[in-house]
Amino acid sequence: MSTRWPGKYVIGLTGNIATGKSVVRKMLEHLGAFGVDADALAHQATAKGGPAYAQVVKTFGEWILTDEGEVDRARLGRLVFADPEALAKLESLIHPFVGQAIDFLIKRTKSPVAVVEAIKLIEAGLAKDCDALWVVHVPEAIQTLRLTDKRHLSEAEAEQRLRAQAPQAEKVKAAKVVIDNSGSFEDTWNQVQAAFNKIAPAAAPEKPRPTAQPSTPEARTVKIRRGKPSDATAIAEFIKQATQGARSLSRADVMEAFGDKAYMLADYGDQLTAIAGWKVENLVARVDEFYMNANAPLEAVTLPLIEAVENASKELQSEAALVFVPLPLAQSAAQALAAGGFTLQTADKLGVAAWKEAAKDSMPPGTAMLYKKLREDRVLKPI
Repeated sequence: MSTRWPGKYVIGLTGNIATGKSVVRKMLEHLGAFGVDADALAHQATAKGGPAYAQVVKTFGEWILTDEGEVDRARLGRLVFADPEALAKLESLIHPFVGQAIDFLIKRTKSPVAVVEAIKLIEAGLAKDCDALWVVHVPEAIQTLRLTDKRHLSEAEAEQRLRAQAPQAEKVKAAKVVIDNSGSFEDTWNQVQAAFNKIAPAAAPEKPRPTAQPSTPEARTVKIRRGKPSDATAIAEFIKQATQGARSLSRADVMEAFGDKAYMLADYGDQLTAIAGWKVENLVARVDEFYMNANAPLEAVTLPLIEAVENASKELQSEAALVFVPLPLAQSAAQALAAGGFTLQTADKLGVAAWKEAAKDSMPPGTAMLYKKLREDRVLKPI
């Protein structure tokens, strides 16, 4: 057990850019760990009104800001990744706030296992406080491909980002567990599950996730369960049926999606009736997929399903929850979720920059957004 965080088994998760650290963190969350994304905390710290915002703007100039006054991370990135001294200066401004937030989150979580994902985990000295160091590794050619295809960087920009980091081999040498993420999602999942079972079986038995209590007599027949990768085939078939073939996913597609999100399943009358696809990033929970059988009772199923997502999101210490529903269902969904404290809202009306960004990044076309604040206190206090 960690000496810095007594009673917690802490996994330090690192790897170079575009190796798939976040995918592995999500997998560990599926196994019951509490995940901390240091990069997302850094984004919050530098967001407009965040604790590091003023110093970053003062140090690098207002030219790094967008028209809305937010830090343009792409613009700032081009500067600091071309200048090691500038990168070190930026990190010196951000890391103290991120370190405080990580410490606060791990101490507050009820989970016996935590995983801290940080690209500079070793360099920042966090690794020494962890019980096990995990390193995610892929060949450099895959890193370059991911940076150009998924992050839309030029080859020159991708090369610049790769050269700004310590060689992967150095991190691999220091690792207790090395995850090869160059294959399929299923290959990676098997490695993560096997390593997790070996190093922390006593510290992290998978506990049943809390489910929502029925809010109406009709809802007593609703059973909520958290989907697992073993449910991938059933999830794919249900989505195809619920969308009348408009979305046709394979088992492999759903397995890949598990690297980005979780699924909450609702059984009504012993049959799978509804699915919510959701994720927590930057301390904001968001439901960006919602499928239901046409003959399912909307009000009886929706609230218990979303309450289960909310409970699981609170375990991950989310500060706000966003639910995106198809426009034709907006009013009926709002009515169904009103008892749970959700209200129809627009992204621009959200009071926190990180929440606005989450809404704008996640909102699928043709949907309306329902919003609920989950916590009054915030991890990174605004100024």
